[in-house]
Amino acid sequence: MTRTLTAAVAAVAVATVLAGCTSSSGDTGAGAGTGELKAGVFLDVTSWDPANADIGFDGPYLSAVYDPLVALDKDAKPVPALSTSWEWSADRLTLTMRLRDGVTFDDGQKFDAAAAVTNLRHLKSGVRSGQAYLNVAGIEAKDPGTVEIRLSKRDDSLLYFMGLGRSWMVSPTAIQSGALANGPAGSGPYAYDKAASTPQSQYVFTKKQNHWDSATYPFPAVRLFPITDQTASFNAMLSGQLNVQFANAANKAKARENGWNIAQKAASWVGVQFADRTGEQVKALGDQRVRQAISLAFDAAGILKAVGNDAGTVTDQLWPVDSPVYDKSMNGKYKTDMAKAKQLLADAGYPGGFTVRMPMSPIFQAWQPAANQTFGELGIKVEWQDMAMPDYQKNAPTYPMFLAVIAMDGNDMATLTDQVTSAQWYNPNPSVDAFPEVKALVEQAERAEPGPAQTQLLRRLNATLVDLAWWDVWYQADNIYFSVKGITVTPVTGMMFPTLRFIQRG
Repeated sequence: MTRTLTAAVAAVAVATVLAGCTSSSGDTGAGAGTGELKAGVFLDVTSWDPANADIGFDGPYLSAVYDPLVALDKDAKPVPALSTSWEWSADRLTLTMRLRDGVTFDDGQKFDAAAAVTNLRHLKSGVRSGQAYLNVAGIEAKDPGTVEIRLSKRDDSLLYFMGLGRSWMVSPTAIQSGALANGPAGSGPYAYDKAASTPQSQYVFTKKQNHWDSATYPFPAVRLFPITDQTASFNAMLSGQLNVQFANAANKAKARENGWNIAQKAASWVGVQFADRTGEQVKALGDQRVRQAISLAFDAAGILKAVGNDAGTVTDQLWPVDSPVYDKSMNGKYKTDMAKAKQLLADAGYPGGFTVRMPMSPIFQAWQPAANQTFGELGIKVEWQDMAMPDYQKNAPTYPMFLAVIAMDGNDMATLTDQVTSAQWYNPNPSVDAFPEVKALVEQAERAEPGPAQTQLLRRLNATLVDLAWWDVWYQADNIYFSVKGITVTPVTGMMFPTLRFIQRG
């Protein structure tokens, strides 16, 4: 499961209105944050091998036992970790990283440039992690404390993806022996207590006394509970079994009554993905007016309220709402107007609508009634193809359009890569070459120096994509976290659940 599909699973879970949750019987006062961290993190750990791990919900687990080469700060900016500093060559095709000395893996092996190279090559070849290293052509140790990464193409999002969860360092011996299938082998701030843990139920970690970054991890012990059932998770918070929870907006009033902290931030965009913007499968979708009509027809605010409990922002854009690329003034372009939508369809030659096949899975059924009503009013006849949840990601890209909940990134160039230019399961046909105005702006942004000039080009590209109805974005959905007094959670766009460095006392 990739982080984009976990976004869909999470969005459906938190969209469910909960019942039967009463008053607290546990310790939720100020003293609750003084002991161990007990977090309900929603999903079970995918893999202890960072090359196979899910970037969305595996962060808390992996950040307990592994150190990254690069971390992110609260604004999703890369900051040093096991790499203490780095510099780019003038052409930005070579990245030189200097490494922290004196770090040892749990099995006694030393962390050095050779270990970092083994890890980076392993990550580059990983089915999941390899996406972060698509433009990496070579990785070499220059000396015991220096690694050089050579690129085939400039990549301004590389450090971001490394910090997001694609540079966890593990023991090279564990990689080579396949031992990661049985548990972690890292140098992280906590030791995994396998004897006290019960897979799929709880994972226990105890703090190391001499970790190089000990001050960043204030809790003497960490317990992570994968609890997908949001009613059970909320009741666990009420009883004191948890002191941090991946939360549901429907319970915010109860959280306030209990005096809990509430943190939330944009995490994913929800709407219709047009996989066939050129009209090769369904001719109508190749007409900009048809895509605009669909965008005008949906009552995004109503869907956010009814399905998303108002936990998000109605918008036509998918650069995050706190990004400098995001332009609030554009949000009225597709304000719901069914009459105008029908006129656009008629102008495009489809006054009676058309027929389209779309996939459907249980994780998207919360949005299906709104889709049925809206498409029905437009005269668009949808032939839904039911499938199991694991098949949606595999099959959805073969359809001309589909309902989507796609994880967003906290880095503007990563958004460009993930959402526009590269082929992903949710973007099988990027189509950039078919739209000259899009291609020109993409190329200019990729060549521009990082900073205001690049941001301004991305803003122009964003406006162009909104005008073309590149997608039908309804809203950006927030992820929400409850924590008891004495514990704070700092959400980071790009992380479905923040890594442990973003859960602090305070």
